[in-house]
Amino acid sequence: MRKTKFANGEYYHIFNRGVDKREVFSDIQDYERFLLSMKLLNDKNDGAMIEWRDFKKYNPNTDYDDFLKLGFRKNKKIIDIVAYCLNPNHYHFILKQTSAKGIEKFMHKIAISHTKHYNDKYKRNGSLFQGSYKAIMIDSDEYLLHLSAYVNKNHYIHGYKEKQEWKYSSLPDYLGKRNDSLVKKDIILDQFRGIENYKKFINDSSAYTKNKKELQRYLIEK
Repeated sequence: MRKTKFANGEYYHIFNRGVDKREVFSDIQDYERFLLSMKLLNDKNDGAMIEWRDFKKYNPNTDYDDFLKLGFRKNKKIIDIVAYCLNPNHYHFILKQTSAKGIEKFMHKIAISHTKHYNDKYKRNGSLFQGSYKAIMIDSDEYLLHLSAYVNKNHYIHGYKEKQEWKYSSLPDYLGKRNDSLVKKDIILDQFRGIENYKKFINDSSAYTKNKKELQRYLIEK
């Protein structure tokens, strides 16, 4: 039984990795499909992936925002995605629950959808993720801010070498280089005097996180 009980209005750090630490994203298509599913499956109603597939069949040059604007889907979100980072063999989310059992429903749908996609694509069977995801409630504003920095910069924290800024995280949105409807970042950025202040904060935060023992339990990445 899961120790963490999810409550509406609360924030949670969510983490999972591939079984035996194997890759769960092997190419660009895997990342992009997962990001799309984060939008489509954040919905009280089911069937969004099928509706999207049918929509794209006849509207190949449109995107998810067009899908909503044109009225093909009345999205009823069950969570807010505050920050995220997708790495080759694991992911991090900061989520706020906005509907009863929203996090449980969202995480269940995400795992099922991505596992089916990955197994079909790479001709494999069985579990893709290492058991159930880990989750812990973020019970102070201070830790929420520092965890936002940890999640946004997680790709760099793990030492992955990229020539360009890692776009499979919410970091570009926080730095004003992108404005994706996927991310609800106001709870974080409203506490800083502009983007440059937040940028300085995330650069300084890694040393703080490393030295602040009380913060280690929120990282849940073991």
